Amino acid sequence: MERLWAPWRMEFIESESEEGCFLCKAYDSCDDRENLVLARHEGAFIIMNRYPYANGHLMAVPTKHTGELGDLSAGEMSCLMELVRESVEILREAVNAQGFNIGINLGAVAGAGVVDHLHIHIVPRWLGDTNFMPVLGDTKVISEHILATYDRLLPHFRPCGE
Repeated sequence: MERLWAPWRMEFIESESEEGCFLCKAYDSCDDRENLVLARHEGAFIIMNRYPYANGHLMAVPTKHTGELGDLSAGEMSCLMELVRESVEILREAVNAQGFNIGINLGAVAGAGVVDHLHIHIVPRWLGDTNFMPVLGDTKVISEHILATYDRLLPHFRPCGE
């Protein structure tokens, strides 16, 4: 049997027992790089997915802790969607993304890993970005360290209020 050494996955395995919402904690924290927060706005923020499907996998997250779209005000929804639009433009420029998978999983049966704090996945795609690893090895290959991607994307996001 072949083995793929991925020691960074232990952080994910051990984080399952954490108390509280990691998205709320990331927003409330002052250490944006540690928490992978790229942008903060009054109604929503952008955070990198720590366990990405592809380089540059972002999540737009409302600042309100809710798992329901209907709980968001029109202003919160507008801010959330504006950050999705802005993220797409930034990913096109910063990592030359050619397309995107953008989606929301509402509820556990829909595949939501975080049921009580909705978020929108923004996954950049490139022509030919799939290969044999997910099919044969049930493994995704991420070609750039997440903090290198963070450092590449951060200058493209405008500070809150601009």
